[in-house]
Amino acid sequence: MVNFDLTGKVALVTGGSQGIGLALGIGLAQAGATVCFNCTSENSIQKGLAAYKEAGCTVYGYAADVTDEEQVKNMVEKIHQDIGLIDILVNNAGIIKRIPMLEMTADEFRHVVDVDLNAPFICTKAVLPDMLEKGHGKIINICSMMSELGREMVSAYAAAKGGLKMLTKNIASEYGKYNIQCNGLGPGYIATPLTEALRTPQEDGSRHPFDAFLMSKTPAERWGTPEDLAGPAVFLASDASNFVNGHILYVDGGILAYIGKQP
Repeated sequence: MVNFDLTGKVALVTGGSQGIGLALGIGLAQAGATVCFNCTSENSIQKGLAAYKEAGCTVYGYAADVTDEEQVKNMVEKIHQDIGLIDILVNNAGIIKRIPMLEMTADEFRHVVDVDLNAPFICTKAVLPDMLEKGHGKIINICSMMSELGREMVSAYAAAKGGLKMLTKNIASEYGKYNIQCNGLGPGYIATPLTEALRTPQEDGSRHPFDAFLMSKTPAERWGTPEDLAGPAVFLASDASNFVNGHILYVDGGILAYIGKQP
């Protein structure tokens, strides 16, 4: 029997207080996991706890800068004290800076890479001992279509997400023999507050130009929702995916499979 049940598992979701991270945390909690979410401030923790409570989920919130190795180490130790060893890690925390490459400073580039690539390395390194001790583990890295494609003004983001794809494959290669699976989840364009401006009709009632462009490139002809990602995340976190390793599961409505409509 296929087992998607996460009862008894402890999951850590970075950047899990809102948006995609919140939806993933809710999905894992509804599948039975004890969910710990991370964010950068106590204020965000309180907002996150309220959002999970509204969804009927009891979870635990921890503030830490995931680019700081010492803070991450302390967060994992606190989770050990409060709950126990970690079975599932979702490296979701991320940022994007939409700046033309010639205008982007090296420090801005480094900041994106630090959050989107170095942080998953730091968090994975912190929880791997738990998984080695337990004899199993699931690591889910939130990649992107920019792990495969380039686009204007996202040089740092695309570089980091491309690197995260290869880090995913390397973790799978190095730790697969210990019954640890590391896979990536690659969201397409998701309807969140951050993309609302791109989805709002213009004054004449027509689609926003980017919205129209996206629909022409998406076989599903709609934006994704954060909830569209929850089921794939539960699959990658559960025993149902025990022989899936080093794979990037794109949840994009078919964009990467499609050349787009003829103008």
